Formats: sequence, C-alpha cells, structure tokens
Amino acid sequence: METTDTVLLQVQTQATDSVTQSRVVEQLVAGQPTSDGAGVKLTRVLTQPLQYRLDPFLMLDAFGSDEASDYIAGFPSHPHRGFETITYMLAGRMRHRDSAGNEGLLQNGGVQWMTAGRGVIHSEMPEQQEGRMAGFQLWLNLPAKDKMTEPWYRDIQSESIPEFVTDAGVKVRVIAGHSHGVDGAVQRQVTEPLYLDVHMPAGSSFSQQLASSMNAFTYVYEGEVQIAERAVPEQRMAILKKASDADGVFINAVKDSRLLLIAGQPLNETIVQYGPFVMNSQAEIFKAISDFREGKLVSAD
Repeated sequence: METTDTVLLQVQTQATDSVTQSRVVEQLVAGQPTSDGAGVKLTRVLTQPLQYRLDPFLMLDAFGSDEASDYIAGFPSHPHRGFETITYMLAGRMRHRDSAGNEGLLQNGGVQWMTAGRGVIHSEMPEQQEGRMAGFQLWLNLPAKDKMTEPWYRDIQSESIPEFVTDAGVKVRVIAGHSHGVDGAVQRQVTEPLYLDVHMPAGSSFSQQLASSMNAFTYVYEGEVQIAERAVPEQRMAILKKASDADGVFINAVKDSRLLLIAGQPLNETIVQYGPFVMNSQAEIFKAISDFREGKLVSAD
C-alpha cells in the first residue's frame, strides 16, 4: 500500500487544476438519519442503493453532535472483510483497537485508514465524556484480487495531512489522491481515490480536474455552494454527472462553506454486501460469516 508523509501546511500553491468544462449536478441526495454501533446517531449519506452508481465507494456516514448520549456508546468490536474504511475526525477523540494488534487515537483533523482485507475485528470507542464529536466514515471497495489481502492500518494525525491554500483563499486538505500539484497522505493504484476537504470563503471558487472515467460526488457539510449554477445546500450530497467533454468540476461558494470532494475509478465488479462484509459473490459472503463464527478472526477486546 502506497503512502506518503509529505506535509505542506498553509502553502500558497502555484500549480493549478484548470478545468475547461465542469461536470454538472446529476442528483442531490439528502442523507438518512440512522444509528450504528451501540446506538451512535449519524446520517447515512451514501446508501446501499447508490453503490453501483458511485463505485468504488460503498458508504459515507456523517456524524456530529454536542450531546454525549448521541455518541458515548461508540462502536464496540465488530468485523469487516473485503474493503477499506476511512474515518476523518473533525472534532473529538476516538480510540481504535483491532485484532491485528493495531491501536491508535483518532482526534481533531486526523484520519484513520484501515484495509480490512481478508478480515479484521476492530472497535472505535470515544475517549471523551462531553463536548463535540463530528466527522465522517467512508467505505472504499477493494478489487476482487485484493479482497483477501492482509489487513493494514494507519493513523494519520492532522499535521501529517498535506494542505494548500489557493490564491482565492481556499484551503484544501488532501487526504488521498492529488490536487493542484499536491500529493495526498494516501494513494491507491486501482481505485485511485481522491478525497479532499475543501474550505471556501464566501464568493471564492475552486476547480479540480477529474478523469472522465471517475465517479465523483461532493458533500457540503457547512454553508452552500454552486456547481454549474445548481445550488448545493448544507448537508446535501451532489452526485456529479459523468460526461466525455467534462474534465473536472468548478465550485463557487455562496457563503463560507466546507465540503468533501470525493472521486475514484470504478471497479465495475459485482458488489455483494452482508452487513460488515463486502465481497463479489454470495459464496464469499457465506465464507466470511463462517470464518467469523468459527473464531478465525480474533476479537479486538
């Protein structure tokens, strides 16, 4: 798994991702309130019916609350197989432990990137009794050839996430992929995910090149933006339409805004999900369940 520890904090970038034709908004999606783990309240933004449309991404959850009762029970030990989890913490402290022997503290501005591969059991538990906890968890599918790879884990502290600032005052945190000449903290060769956290002052604009083959979406978690004259309000995901003549996306901030811009190369493989297992066939799902029940994955506790 390729990674880079390059750190660029508050750098005025000279490189640009010029876009001649922006993608347009195909669909606006409002997330579904739900709960997961031991009752953590969250909003499921990317749901199972959108998995093929937004391949290789399987799920995006947004969580945020000042009420400890909404998050304090956390996510006790649970298994995964066949994909990667990327947890991005905007505020709060969460402790990770897993059956591969990894442990780390996820905190303000940091990212936890875990490749479940052939299987891992992990827990994610709050290390705070009060205050705000907010962030996102994204599920990134693995290609069939890598479904049973060895589990892998990395904590990326906030100061290790490359950042740059454009001439328009837009701050961009490059979690994965490449933007304006800046390499993100993590790279993946097959799915080539782009994961940006973009902070835009009111009236500013930002462009990002996107290969025409990529599936892409934005999620505005603060403020409001426009994409090709279509308003994208707060707490809405905008699926970006693929078009052969569109070479990226151009975003205008209606007000001070923060958004995720996520894109990746589709795998174009069968997706079979059963809870925390994502494989390519029912037989592989049955095997994952059997392996878990037979104790072939060791508990994180």
